[in-house]
Amino acid sequence: MSNLRVSAGNSADLVEFLSPRDVFQAFDEADNCGLRPKVTILDPWYNKGVGGLMDDYDGFIRQLLVRACRISDHVFLWGFPEIIGPYVRLIPSSHTLVSWLTWYYKNNPSVIRGWRSSQNACLHIATPEATLYPENFLNRIQKEKLKAGKLRYMPGPTSVIENALLIGFVGKDEQTGHPAQKPVALYDKLIRMTTSEGDMVFDPMCGSGTTGVVAIIRNRRALLNDIEVDYVAMAKERLMKDYRGWAERLDEIGNNPDKPKGGRSRPEDPELFPPAPISKAPTIKPTRRSRGTQPANGRQQL
Repeated sequence: MSNLRVSAGNSADLVEFLSPRDVFQAFDEADNCGLRPKVTILDPWYNKGVGGLMDDYDGFIRQLLVRACRISDHVFLWGFPEIIGPYVRLIPSSHTLVSWLTWYYKNNPSVIRGWRSSQNACLHIATPEATLYPENFLNRIQKEKLKAGKLRYMPGPTSVIENALLIGFVGKDEQTGHPAQKPVALYDKLIRMTTSEGDMVFDPMCGSGTTGVVAIIRNRRALLNDIEVDYVAMAKERLMKDYRGWAERLDEIGNNPDKPKGGRSRPEDPELFPPAPISKAPTIKPTRRSRGTQPANGRQQL
């Protein structure tokens, strides 16, 4: 394994890269080293469009899930909804489906005539004992309530995650040219929900290295691999950037909001924004003048 030490602010994280190899060889290396990453992220080509077609794609995904579940408590598997749906039944018996996650984006420039795709799917599977960390998404007020023992429940993020595609001028500071790059804010939610500081995340098909970027920002460890030499070089170059201030930026857009938009109460978060008491309108007793007269045709005259 080749080590690449990078820094974010005053902290230094260690992101390790395997020499470029096939995904199953990457799992072999992890097994040989006795690694037990807390999380494994699987983002293979989707057997559609970019990446071409594989004759036994079902068998390929089955083996990916078996290998990932052998070493990690949490596993994320990405794909298009119509492709990934059947793979819920392939989840190994050691793990269960925690959530069907949806990445929702509005800015797909597809020229296909008909429905324009606006989502990717991600299966989050885990062992029954695996820990989730929804407290990582609490806002300032909720953290104060938690510290005081007054937070009645732990509000986490929704299973539909909205982040724009990195195209055009959107996410210009993140774009690498990789054809299937995921936004940092998207992976930030996955990694924060399933890890605490110091935990390891394994990404054996890392592409442009988004997993490594989040690891730097959030003080996690990451083991990265890709079969493509150019993508590994791209990821290494990307991780040399300065990510100071990114944690605060991601908290602002990814945590539970401190205030609702427009100052109105959010009915789905009564703990933070309790509804205002409803006051009855004063009863106006009708006077002789306001009663009017009732003519023969049934219409009231005032």
